[in-house]
Amino acid sequence: MPKRLAEDQEIAAAALQRATTGYARRLEKLAREHGRRLRAHWSEAQSVQQLFAAATRDGGLLTPANDYGVDAWQRAMLTLDTLRERGDNDLVHEAAGAPPVLVYESDVILDGRDLARPVNYVLLRIKPPPGVEVFDWKRPYLIIDPRAGHGAGIGGFKADSQVGVALRDGHPVYFLVFRPHPEPGQTLADVMRAEAAFVGEIRRRHADTSKPIIVGNCQGGWATMILAAANPEISGPLIINGAPLSYWSGRVGENPMRYFAGLFGGALPVVMLADLGNGEFDGVHLVSNFGMLNPGRNYFSKYYDLFANVDRDRKTFLEFERWWGGMHFMNEAEIRWIVEQLFIGNRLARGEARIERGRQLDLKAIRSPIIVFTSLADNITPPQQALNWIIDTYADEHEIKIRGQRIIYMVHATTGHLGIFVSSSIARKEHAEVASTMKTIEALAPGLYEMKIDEQIGDGVDARFLVNFQERKLADLLALDDNDRSDEVGFAAVARLSELAVEIYDLSLRPLVQTMVTSDSARMMSAMHPERWSRLMFSSQNLAMRPVQEAAKHILSDRKAADPANPFLAFEKWWAAGALQAIDLSRDLRDASFEAMFLMLYGSPFMTWVATTHAFERTRKDPKELRFLPEVQAILLGVDRGGFEEAVIRMLILLAESRGSVRRDRLQRAATVLSKDEPFASLGAERRAALIREQSIIVEFESDRAINTLPVLLSEGNERKDAIAVVEFIAGSVDDMDPQTVKMLQRFRSVLGLPAIMLSVANSDPLAASASA
Repeated sequence: MPKRLAEDQEIAAAALQRATTGYARRLEKLAREHGRRLRAHWSEAQSVQQLFAAATRDGGLLTPANDYGVDAWQRAMLTLDTLRERGDNDLVHEAAGAPPVLVYESDVILDGRDLARPVNYVLLRIKPPPGVEVFDWKRPYLIIDPRAGHGAGIGGFKADSQVGVALRDGHPVYFLVFRPHPEPGQTLADVMRAEAAFVGEIRRRHADTSKPIIVGNCQGGWATMILAAANPEISGPLIINGAPLSYWSGRVGENPMRYFAGLFGGALPVVMLADLGNGEFDGVHLVSNFGMLNPGRNYFSKYYDLFANVDRDRKTFLEFERWWGGMHFMNEAEIRWIVEQLFIGNRLARGEARIERGRQLDLKAIRSPIIVFTSLADNITPPQQALNWIIDTYADEHEIKIRGQRIIYMVHATTGHLGIFVSSSIARKEHAEVASTMKTIEALAPGLYEMKIDEQIGDGVDARFLVNFQERKLADLLALDDNDRSDEVGFAAVARLSELAVEIYDLSLRPLVQTMVTSDSARMMSAMHPERWSRLMFSSQNLAMRPVQEAAKHILSDRKAADPANPFLAFEKWWAAGALQAIDLSRDLRDASFEAMFLMLYGSPFMTWVATTHAFERTRKDPKELRFLPEVQAILLGVDRGGFEEAVIRMLILLAESRGSVRRDRLQRAATVLSKDEPFASLGAERRAALIREQSIIVEFESDRAINTLPVLLSEGNERKDAIAVVEFIAGSVDDMDPQTVKMLQRFRSVLGLPAIMLSVANSDPLAASASA
């Protein structure tokens, strides 16, 4: 058999296997989930039946039916009136220039239109609410919201939010917002330069504190990473929430959104829509795509929940819809770069993205600590898309250490995509603990860690959690993807065909399309999109809504809610649950069909051949070669050089290595010692970071020599006692130590010629005590 034919047979068999596996997983999940819901549904039917039987025995159904009829009619009028108010809010919001939906007052610090290359971005400083005090000497926060169709403000449209967490901790908070329309000729390179200017202004205003913490939400996450890769010297720690960075990744049998480009024309529809928009791409198309991911929620249960609880939920519904309906625009150059370089081309994670000609982006250039927050229940940015860029960027976890990088990730189990940014419970727990961790993260040794939030201590706003950082390997990230990324070859074929389709369109139909489009036709197309007119048709501009408004006023003064035990009310809820399940079932079957179609089509031998020019990984060092990098060799030559500072930092790293994890209370003590106690405080942040990196490399490659040369670094007896006292203070009580920690401390003492470890160690900072003395 010819070699090529045998290879094609293997490829076809693998494609069939992937498609079968994915379909089986989806059907198994479908059967399990919908079976559970169906059983609960029919169990609820029995309860409804019992309510009807009880009502019949107690006097008949006429009175409950009448009460329910009045209640349902009143709720229907109030629901319609809420939709009317939503439409009116949209008109007012648009007339005001679609300002951010922040619940906080703010001051404009810099307007991107005043820069040398104008952009539609604006830097705000958030004003703390009454009773909250912020301090300019504390590290500032900059929050970058997603520009993905919606407007800005989702990171701070509740009191319990990312903004609220930082303000309550006394940090100055800055927020990056954007106007609905881009400036003429604006590119993402211009946006990146503007963001760098904003960070520079924040640093100027807070020159006596550390570099600002930058929080990037969803699309703001990759924008934050691009900013840091292009300007590695300007920012402090990066917090990346639900942000896609490795766009081809995902688990077979899950994550349907990644298949859309291959099934619906790649980048071609985006380019055509930008042309039909007279050079601007309407964000409403992105909003519509998000809605179709979960049609049951976005087009049914959202409205039924309002109808069922309109007396209680009207305000919260209108608050969220104000953000959801504030669609924004991008220039054709911006959306095309995003689609071709990121979503379809997946060039950022592979080190191939160029923000502009001659300026290549490499995530390996980032020097700031990175915290990645993702969720298993996120169907827009699954953990694989949020984390696989680490696998694509580094040879292994040892290179992360060598580069002096700290990457921490946290995987939530249940929250959805928007919940990462807007959930109050997430803000009170995960975001609060991440914010608290920012005070100590730079005392962490370089490496890859998973942040685990375990035991709760206290309640309410005073609640705190036991946090530890467990050292991880790249293999742990790959396990989230079933240790198999072979399905990503199909996306390389999509990228190549997308480029070809856009090129053909560019050379044939595009000039004709552009000559036919006017600003009026673009505005008409925008206004006629279903996502817009379906909202505005309920506004007060529709004369048919006037009687609804009047009826709602009368109802509010004479509201007659049905008894919660009314059998007809129970039947309504039972029916709504069944309708939602029917929509969800059709969605799940659709997603299963889409995935099977994609995997069979783009996993075929022909498409595998098409993908050959684009299915590549970036060139990475062989892990065995890392030791022989010139910078590593130079550091290893100094294993026996240094003094008190090097010895303490080295011992702390050795302790962390022996445990494989670091508890936050220990990290906090380390951060206090290294930043406030002499001789460490006078080193400065950059020199401390360099020492931690150097000692991490020594421990990584020469751990035994690192221990055996401690007496050379600590030649005096008093120095040795002081050093071990500091290390044992940071390590904490012997009762709380792992056996490995105790063993390592005993080894330090033995090498340094000191007595064995005591049953209890210092519970106060010895360096602080000596300074006081």
